[in-house]
Amino acid sequence: MTRIDSLTPRETPGVLGAAPGVTEDAEAYAATGGYRTRTAPAELLARVEAAGLRGRGGAGFPTAIKLRAVRDAGEPPVVVANGEEGEPGSVKDRWLLRARPHLVLDGLLRAAEITGARRGYVYLSDATAAGRVRRALDERPPRLPVEVVETPHTYVAGEESAVVRRINGGPALPTAKPPRAYEEGVDGVPTLVANVETLARIALIAARPDGRHHTARSTLVTLAGAGTDPLLAEVSYGRTLRTLARAQGTPEPAGVLMGGMFGGLIGPHFLDLALDPDTLTTAGTALGCGAIRFLGPDECPVSLASAALAHLAAESARQCGICVTGTGSIRDEVGSLTTGTAAPGLVSRLHRRVTALPGRGACGLLDAAAGTARSLLQVFPHLVRSHLDTPCPSCVAPAAPLTVAVPHVAGRAVPRPRTAPCPR
Repeated sequence: MTRIDSLTPRETPGVLGAAPGVTEDAEAYAATGGYRTRTAPAELLARVEAAGLRGRGGAGFPTAIKLRAVRDAGEPPVVVANGEEGEPGSVKDRWLLRARPHLVLDGLLRAAEITGARRGYVYLSDATAAGRVRRALDERPPRLPVEVVETPHTYVAGEESAVVRRINGGPALPTAKPPRAYEEGVDGVPTLVANVETLARIALIAARPDGRHHTARSTLVTLAGAGTDPLLAEVSYGRTLRTLARAQGTPEPAGVLMGGMFGGLIGPHFLDLALDPDTLTTAGTALGCGAIRFLGPDECPVSLASAALAHLAAESARQCGICVTGTGSIRDEVGSLTTGTAAPGLVSRLHRRVTALPGRGACGLLDAAAGTARSLLQVFPHLVRSHLDTPCPSCVAPAAPLTVAVPHVAGRAVPRPRTAPCPR
């Protein structure tokens, strides 16, 4: 079971809300200031920019720049709340849509006001979340048409161009860029594709402008480790990875798989790094979608890297030949280390591949595979060498599953009677 907790100051309201185990209805959300505050679009955009809010989908791009690009693209745009989580170690987006759908929808409407959009979409693959969002739309019909679009769950289905392609009636597969979605997206018009946590934080900034810096400098993380239940937590920037490991229940991790599979492996000497996008980037890793997997003292980083690469290879969209062959070859080379079947020259071959392959696929899957293998070579070279010489007893047992279960969120069995419409 995945636990939920806040590692931010208790007196500061955050994305987790007051009752994270129960779906929040329109009445409860409005009672905390949701939907009520009317802020001029230009003023809200200025607040988002001043707060320094970054996207929470993985890349960490400045949100205000993205909003402004869509607004200024020249014709009425479309806004999309992207709740499709491809990373197996992340559950924050599905939890948000199940537990706080009105917070996400409020953020979507604010983004529509800022950009001048006339319609919106909520894009996801989780059936439970889809039901909660549709119920929220029935409870409080939005000021513009909002449609829920479901897609089969895959690693690449949440990639921006795959989102657009699916909403346009095609498969949820990435396309070549340019054009980018903000230039030509759904039905050929400029489109904002924003992660649902990003939109939730826009709504919080609108409702509580005095706390906008705290809102922008906190983030949801999914923490997992060996032998202990995962933890979905809201964390203030500045907390160390060591503090997060202790909170999750892996007090002395042997390493960390960062950002889902976006940030690669880091060693235990990085545990005192602050959880901050710039700090992590400077250290050669990344926060990504906030999925952080701690290695237990008896776990082998080679085995974890092999499991991650096997997952990526299996999730390839199989559109790009270079991705199919490149990801598959990296998977096979690292996998041979765990079985004691590595061929001579493995390290040199891996070095060549992880250097040459990034940037050559239509999406980031090939980059994630190359980055995971590169980090294994850089951070744990002694373990790679030892696996070439002697079978590893820790690799005999399969690595712990990468997938994390979404925390249970109870739905309301009986809707509350409404005596008056929710204030707009």
